[in-house]
Amino acid sequence: MPHPRIHSTGSLDAFNPILVTPVIGTEFPKDSCNIVDDILNAPNAEQRIRDLAVLVAERGVVFFRAQHNLTNDLQKHLILEMGRLTTRPESHGLHIHPVTNDAREFGDPDPQISTINSEGRKKLYQGSDYTRMAAVWHSDIAFEKAPADFSSLRLTQLPVTGGDTLWASGYEVYDRISKPYRGFLEGLSATHVGAGFKRMGVKVYTGERGAPVNVGDELEAVHPGVGLADGYYLGCQDESDYGVEVDLSDWYVHVAVGAFPSKINGLNRRESANMLQYFHDLITYGHDLQVRFKWNDPNDIGMLPNYFHASGFC
Repeated sequence: MPHPRIHSTGSLDAFNPILVTPVIGTEFPKDSCNIVDDILNAPNAEQRIRDLAVLVAERGVVFFRAQHNLTNDLQKHLILEMGRLTTRPESHGLHIHPVTNDAREFGDPDPQISTINSEGRKKLYQGSDYTRMAAVWHSDIAFEKAPADFSSLRLTQLPVTGGDTLWASGYEVYDRISKPYRGFLEGLSATHVGAGFKRMGVKVYTGERGAPVNVGDELEAVHPGVGLADGYYLGCQDESDYGVEVDLSDWYVHVAVGAFPSKINGLNRRESANMLQYFHDLITYGHDLQVRFKWNDPNDIGMLPNYFHASGFC
């Protein structure tokens, strides 16, 4: 059964967050809200963390500027608390990426932190198509049986120019699909595969990756093509409990987009390919359902609910 909808209490409204676009993205202007002082260490910390989680789920991505006193450990604590205070199963914790973890030369020594580094990326993807492509739209780690609920992206070093990141609204994608087509989609599932990692032959971390069901080197999972927007949008308690709906916003989101969906189950190859391309085109050509974030200061941070984005260093 879906988790009852969680509503914001408005505890963050006094910090005057602004809507970056009408359909996606909220920003707390520089010096308006300090995550450590005003949220984590606030007397009503749990209330504010829960309200932040709801805001992230509803707005698709939330930005804070110049959070210079936010350490790696505090950042991890915040994301864990956002899940704990909303809908994350008790047996789940922070995800460990099967590839971009501490085993990489340019990674952080903490395996629960994935370091994005342009030089490390070139080395990791050397000889693959990714070196000749723009960044691709994707939902983070959709190839896991239990994808993460919330993620955060904090830049500690900035390029002289470029490096912007794009997000797109899964709610808006769903709303732009006709009602008869939505009814068809709601009965379908998609197979998500980390095929790119397999083709590159990189070493995969096979231990538990944030949830008991995220183990091994298969990197393949089946998820609904459309679902209620939530934290662990496919939060799993155990291997017999795939597809538990947990709901923060009570809105439907389309999730079968990007690099990891390999097929729509039950359709033939051409039908599946055409459908996936159509969904991708809705985002690619839908500039008004996207938000583009420019990283102005070290320790700017974005928090997202893992629907889909382009980790584009544009």
